[in-house]
Amino acid sequence: MTASRSGTTDRLDAGGREGLRGDPAHREPARRDPAHRDREPGREREPGRADADRAILRKAVLRLTDRLPDLADRLAAEILSGDDGDRSEQLRGDLGEVCRAGLGYGFEAILEPGRGRADLDWARRLGRRRAHQGQPLDQLLRSYRLAGRVFWEAVVEVVGRHDPGNVPALVRQATRTWDTIDEQSGAAAAAYHQTELSLARRSEERVQAIVDALLDGQGADGGLLATAASVLGLPAAGRYAVVMLGAEGGFAGGFDGELSAEFPGGRDRRPGDIGGMRFIWRLRADAQVALVALGTAELDDLVAAVRPYARSHAGVSPVVHTLAELGGARWLAELALRTCRGPGSQVVRLDRRLPDALVLSQPRLAGRLGDVALGGLAGVDPAFRDVLLATLAAWLDCDGSAARAADRLFCHRNTVLNRLRKIEQLTGRTLAHPRDLVEVALALSAVRLHGPAQL
Repeated sequence: MTASRSGTTDRLDAGGREGLRGDPAHREPARRDPAHRDREPGREREPGRADADRAILRKAVLRLTDRLPDLADRLAAEILSGDDGDRSEQLRGDLGEVCRAGLGYGFEAILEPGRGRADLDWARRLGRRRAHQGQPLDQLLRSYRLAGRVFWEAVVEVVGRHDPGNVPALVRQATRTWDTIDEQSGAAAAAYHQTELSLARRSEERVQAIVDALLDGQGADGGLLATAASVLGLPAAGRYAVVMLGAEGGFAGGFDGELSAEFPGGRDRRPGDIGGMRFIWRLRADAQVALVALGTAELDDLVAAVRPYARSHAGVSPVVHTLAELGGARWLAELALRTCRGPGSQVVRLDRRLPDALVLSQPRLAGRLGDVALGGLAGVDPAFRDVLLATLAAWLDCDGSAARAADRLFCHRNTVLNRLRKIEQLTGRTLAHPRDLVEVALALSAVRLHGPAQL
């Protein structure tokens, strides 16, 4: 019995207090030696071990310092071997310098952690630099992965050669090392994206400025034409047209892209590249304007491309054959747009509204024409005058057919003829005479486009 108790006492002395066997209710948790806490799941490693691991890594990096140029060359060779020859000469030319700088800043972050993260600052600078140079981002990120591999293989090699007993400790540093590589590549990628966005905005602003200059008629500047051809990717000589829509109408479905701030909501419903035509849209204070590279398309194809999208009137210029002529084409498209009246969404070619465009382009002469050709209607009751003018417009639209005009106006054919005779009496014009008919038709356009004040 005594011996048994003595054995129990020995076990208590060796491992702490132990409850009676077979009696879990009296069993107490065993106390562990604090020196073993780092082995328990969920507990942090002992600070001393972490410091020792970092010291091993720093010692290895110190030994690698003299080998930095060789490591940089090795890294550059690794990078180039996987690029399939698609790296530009500019990127090839500075690759050795970049590898030496990147590895050097990485060494510094390990050897002198108290001096901050120069490696992250370098990563941001490199990200911005590569975005300016046009290097694909995946190439940049691949370079960081390769840098991590080259560095880690060198560390394992030097520790295995000089301190082989410390190789197992490197396993605990591997995660930290790759976390550092992730931080560096993340910083480079973020700076790359920011720079890429800034460059895209500047590029878009440049495109917009060039298109505005062409549409404003500055195409006579030879320098502008050369820049426009380069930036827009359009030949100085080609087949071009201009489309103009009133800003108040726009396109069905709203906008996104450059117009999203002004017209939020909805997808971009502007026609894009359709049927070989290329559209470059600009939003102005009073209209939306598109420079259209037609290719082999005809103007009717352009009208058909715009019509499904427009929710307001649109004017289409004639074809011009150089970028220098786009200023005149914009003015003609604007004239075509101004000929549109009434509800709906007319998409009209200028060449099919030339009389109206002529009247619009000469407002003072248009006023005089209205006074001379239709001045006799000025003394008529306004309501009856409107009826007479509506009848004249319907008869002209129906190619001089009284019967078709009557169907349109919901009246008898003789009513139409009587109203036309009344117009002849009041104006002194004979509608059967071509010259008189031309004057009356143009005067009617002047009244419709400029308002009844012309009478």
